Amino acid sequence: MPQSRLVNTKRNERSMGNKRSGKETFGQYIRRRRMEKQFTLREFARHVGVSPTYMSHVEQDMSDPPTAERVQKMAELLDENPDELIAMAGRLPEDLPKIIQNRATEMPELLREASGLTPDQLQKVRDQIRKLKEQGEK
Repeated sequence: MPQSRLVNTKRNERSMGNKRSGKETFGQYIRRRRMEKQFTLREFARHVGVSPTYMSHVEQDMSDPPTAERVQKMAELLDENPDELIAMAGRLPEDLPKIIQNRATEMPELLREASGLTPDQLQKVRDQIRKLKEQGEK
């Protein structure tokens, strides 16, 4: 699988917060959720597969977030949506680059057209795509 890439490379861009609070950085959000789930720093770091020191640095916004794969593990531990947490970390889910590369013209065009749609409109598009896929399977 291709290595996940950091979308925003500047640390201050990484601190843009999430759509839930609008104010928390990725690290602050992870720390708050970890504590709400009653994980110690060491325990959480062990489950994620990183050192406690690195995890502490991430929570304090002193280090870049980990790979998308590790952020996905964090999402599982914290009962969060993996795609939202991966985006909040400034990463892309590891399957997306290959999906886009396999349809190098169509997928970017689709994403550009979908940009700016409301959540309800996007749900309708997803529903239509599922119907088309089901029709193709018959």
